[in-house]
Amino acid sequence: MEFIAQIFDFTIHINQHLTTLVESYGMLVYGIIALIIFCEVGLVVAPFLPGDSMLFAIGALCATGAMDLSIVLTLFPVAAILGDNFNRLMGIWFGHKAFSGKDGRFFNKKNLKKAQDFYEKYGPKAVTLCRFMPFLRTFVPFVAGMAEMRWRIFFPFSILGGTGWVFICVFAGYFFGNIPFIKQHFELVILTIITVSTIPVVLEYFRTRRAANAPAEE
Repeated sequence: MEFIAQIFDFTIHINQHLTTLVESYGMLVYGIIALIIFCEVGLVVAPFLPGDSMLFAIGALCATGAMDLSIVLTLFPVAAILGDNFNRLMGIWFGHKAFSGKDGRFFNKKNLKKAQDFYEKYGPKAVTLCRFMPFLRTFVPFVAGMAEMRWRIFFPFSILGGTGWVFICVFAGYFFGNIPFIKQHFELVILTIITVSTIPVVLEYFRTRRAANAPAEE
């Protein structure tokens, strides 16, 4: 519980923690943040690490000159894309292990076929949009690997999603992160970012339910 509390504190007060990191580690901080991004996106056991909120705070620091915007916009998309593709490879490895034996309750050929059908139809959209959704951006590439989504389809949308995610979040912080009201209520802003990031998931859920319950056309 103490570890979870520390992660929560880091996320909510990330502007303060990042400022301390920059002051303490200098250029090394870019490598530390790139590793955090890689792990948050690339390790299915690390979805709790900060993503959107950290990039927003980084953008605010770039606007003050505390961090170099050109390094941020070059290094961090690469970290996000590498993490995404590493996660997919882990999904492939785990999928081969999980589905190679006897059918179980979850890991069976029927569920595998459902996952494959989903990624065949919605894969590019899921890989791109999941970047803006906490937790889902960690699990979607892993499941894409399990479902054997082809790399030539996955990779371009991984680049699009990873680059778009970093650029949008960083520039949002760059242009709005140092507005006095936002600086004074940064914790509230971070909670708002986290909440807004989940809205697409909720909307997609209700859209899917409505489509499933709609009467079939004659």
